[in-house]
Amino acid sequence: MRNTRAAAVGALITVLLSVGLAQNAAQHLLSADELKNVVPSEFFFRGKKAPTQLRNATGFQTADGKVTFAALVDASGYSTAIQEKYQGMLVTESKLNIGGSELAPGAYGFGFTADKFIVMNVANEDALSVPYQTNASLKRAVPLKLAEDGAGYKLYAGKKWVALKPE
Repeated sequence: MRNTRAAAVGALITVLLSVGLAQNAAQHLLSADELKNVVPSEFFFRGKKAPTQLRNATGFQTADGKVTFAALVDASGYSTAIQEKYQGMLVTESKLNIGGSELAPGAYGFGFTADKFIVMNVANEDALSVPYQTNASLKRAVPLKLAEDGAGYKLYAGKKWVALKPE
């Protein structure tokens, strides 16, 4: 009888611990299904809505469950001056360190220009501007992706990338 009771208590403790651990999400890249649940079909930027490209979306979730994601947008309805630096949307629920500069939680536009990675608020005002790196040896460049890099990530647009680290 004691062994049965001890086994039942042990099983209960195991179940409770596993439920508790399951509620603490591990930091991870978002799957295609997770991206479908968070990426909007349109993004408001500088007075207009632009369709987002779910096929060119990427993101991650931090250990505390906060989400950061980016997606390319169709900026064809914008002026040439805006199109030169507005290529995508970036939404973050946590503070980010991007290339050594801090970005507050929020919704932003972003783009890789000739020499910088620029993040803009929705009014098209620069919030952050940092130099990007180029990975010339990258075999299969894609329009947009995240790659794990230690405690952070590399946001790639083709062979250009910047380091993102949640804080």
